[in-house]
Amino acid sequence: MPGLITTLAILFREVWTFVAYIKNNAFPQPLNEKDEEQCLKLMAQGDRQARNKLIEHNLRLVAHITKKFENTNEDTEDLISIGTIGLIKAIESYQPNKGTKLATYAARCIENEILMHLRSLKKARKDVSLHDPIGTDKEGNEITLIDVLGTERDEIVELVQMKIEKRKIY
Repeated sequence: MPGLITTLAILFREVWTFVAYIKNNAFPQPLNEKDEEQCLKLMAQGDRQARNKLIEHNLRLVAHITKKFENTNEDTEDLISIGTIGLIKAIESYQPNKGTKLATYAARCIENEILMHLRSLKKARKDVSLHDPIGTDKEGNEITLIDVLGTERDEIVELVQMKIEKRKIY
């Protein structure tokens, strides 16, 4: 559990840094091949600063890929945050011996993370709760879908008979 909290704190800090970069339009330049290889080697040995350097110097890639999704009506900062998560996953799971460049692998991971997010939003939009308000009646009371849905004819007859019997008792 402490590892999860630490990871979330680091992620929050990195996203906050990224948002600051966006607002100032000041992305660090991508690393050259030699520096990237050095950071990857250091990261493989457990160096967190090398990992963070790789993340920071690839943020420009996240912003570039996020531009592809401008037509989704989602907040750009949200998409950048989701893309940054994809970048972090890419850097942590990258295997240089596979013969793929880090930027190529990261681009695919960033795009996949954003697409997964958009799919989950699409599914959530289809969900409808019977208790969500759908409007108001003449008196200003909220009407829910469950209020409007039809009931069986026998149930209505029973309800009316119960109300009549209650009136007779009182």
